Amino acid sequence: MSGTGARPSPVHAPMDQFAVRDGELVVGGLSLSELAAHAGGTPFFAYDRALLDARMRELRETLPARIELHYAIKANPHPELVRHLAARVDGLDVASGGELALALQAGCSAAAISFAGPGKSRDELEAAVAAGVLLNIESHREARELADIAARGGRAARVAVRVNPDFELKSSGMRMGGGAKPFGVDAEAVPALLGEINRMGLAFEGFHIFAGSQNLRADAIVEAQRLSFELAVRLAEHASAPVRVLNLGGGFGIPYFPGDSRLDLAPIADNLATLLDEADTRLPGASLALELGRYLVGEAGVYVCRVVDRKESRGQVFLVCDGGLNHHLAASGNFGQVIRKNFPVAIGNRMDAPRTLVANVVGPLCTPLDVLAERMTLADAQPGDLVVVFQSGAYGATASPQAFLGHPAPVEMLVG
Repeated sequence: MSGTGARPSPVHAPMDQFAVRDGELVVGGLSLSELAAHAGGTPFFAYDRALLDARMRELRETLPARIELHYAIKANPHPELVRHLAARVDGLDVASGGELALALQAGCSAAAISFAGPGKSRDELEAAVAAGVLLNIESHREARELADIAARGGRAARVAVRVNPDFELKSSGMRMGGGAKPFGVDAEAVPALLGEINRMGLAFEGFHIFAGSQNLRADAIVEAQRLSFELAVRLAEHASAPVRVLNLGGGFGIPYFPGDSRLDLAPIADNLATLLDEADTRLPGASLALELGRYLVGEAGVYVCRVVDRKESRGQVFLVCDGGLNHHLAASGNFGQVIRKNFPVAIGNRMDAPRTLVANVVGPLCTPLDVLAERMTLADAQPGDLVVVFQSGAYGATASPQAFLGHPAPVEMLVG
């Protein structure tokens, strides 16, 4: 349609973080065919070491030097990736006993590990106290158990309070704070909990305030960080010890869907510089930390599967692949999306070919939910070709139902 004022359809942000060589996508210096050979076949996830380092450099160069950067392991707990990042970030944030063990095995100092999660078991609390990591208390029950564990073991329990704020991160993909939530302690109930922590003799160190995730609006993140800082200042008046650490959460998003634009870090950096200046007088001695997951790793990873069949059904083309939602639930639309949208997808061994085929890319599972791309314009593909799903470095393999229908697990590789 032309000359009618019709708006063009939104498109994906360019996936130009990867090179193309002889028509094939290159990850970590290797083509997809070479990676498939290293993996022993498809499907697989590949994470580019150089892109991880580039993202860390971008953050270090853009954000104030005094802002601490933590990696939230839940975004991608691949052991080699965690080990790589542990040497480059200021801390690791874990959400289970398994992630705690992984963080310690990665060589991270216990002093630089924090543990959040609404349902920590007694065994997990005991392991965390024994290791000496910072525990983010999320209920009165946790405080009581930690006091008992510390008394029995003769070792102080380092604690912060995870606060469920009385606001949320606007326009976020997942809202972790505001309203009724299982996470943390409601802001209005924190003063009473701080009194209990003091009476129990727990070693209070600060606050963890995580309002939401996957946000592409710098102004929304700036507002949430400002509100989190002000809330921490108010709550600090009820604490028995000075605030040593304020975890402002994360929320930094990456572009997944048509029409998404990359996050502008500059306004966030300016705001954090202001908050640091204010903290010198209003929270003296406190460090400010950001807890980032997908923003550190999401754009550095791809998921690759192979076309095993090409079918036509009532006017639509289906490319049936050897992997799908069992490996990459988020790309299928079943990880928080209300309306299914396509991740950026391409035929990875035909990157130079024109996109002339409108097709559905589906997995091998016997369910209509197993869709990786719906009516997407792609290069003309045949059995044997390689489908690549971009933005797959976070919440991929371990956030997916790999046991569903008994297909093999994907290989994961840190390359470059």
